[in-house]
Amino acid sequence: MIIAAVFGFGGSFISLFMSKWVAKKSTGAVVIEQPRNETEHWLVSTVTQQAKKAGIAVPEVAIYDSPEMNAFATGPSKNNSLVAVSTGLLHNMSQDQAEAVLAHEVSHIANGDMVTLTLIQGVVNTFVIFFAKVLAGIVDNFLNSDEEESGGSWTYFIFDMIFQILFGILASVVVAYFSRKREFAADKGAADLVGAHKMRSALERLKHNHESQLEGSMMAFGIASGKSVADFFASHPPLDERIKALS
Repeated sequence: MIIAAVFGFGGSFISLFMSKWVAKKSTGAVVIEQPRNETEHWLVSTVTQQAKKAGIAVPEVAIYDSPEMNAFATGPSKNNSLVAVSTGLLHNMSQDQAEAVLAHEVSHIANGDMVTLTLIQGVVNTFVIFFAKVLAGIVDNFLNSDEEESGGSWTYFIFDMIFQILFGILASVVVAYFSRKREFAADKGAADLVGAHKMRSALERLKHNHESQLEGSMMAFGIASGKSVADFFASHPPLDERIKALS
């Protein structure tokens, strides 16, 4: 269990601490160091005001080039975070709608969602590794009896991989469930910051969105997500459910 925990939590926390760097590299997001135009001034000013209202340090603000209307928050802590918005969002949403999206991302940070989901991911990873190895050992003992040393045969490694894949699928369902819960909380946080009517308007606008190109943790903390083969694998609840929850 200790070894499983080291590997299960290790990968999750490494991803968390590298999240800002990975997000910038993978999306090409450019941090606004010194606002160059009215839009950038508005973005930085809005995020600054919302962060102060939410009681967190002001995140870095960035823009990335993408036709989809989306944004994401990432970072290892409430006081070391990043909020990035797509050019598609800036071009296709009203200022009120964009303000609500920013508030949604600031709420993710204020709620500590990045750390919370990292801990959840670490726990499920630990149990995936632990139970996969235990069951692989049981199957190995049953198939090989006294022929080979327990845990060292080819059957052990094969069944270890099989069980890790199966339990990994189940684990993704658990993580997705908690991710959907955090989306409702972030929507409510945004409604508290800028008004429920603005948040509902932003969600309505997302019904006409492009397919999301974000992946991994960026998708989990984005305002919109890609289509999922099943609701229980989705990182975000359906838009209509989110709108209804704000009514």
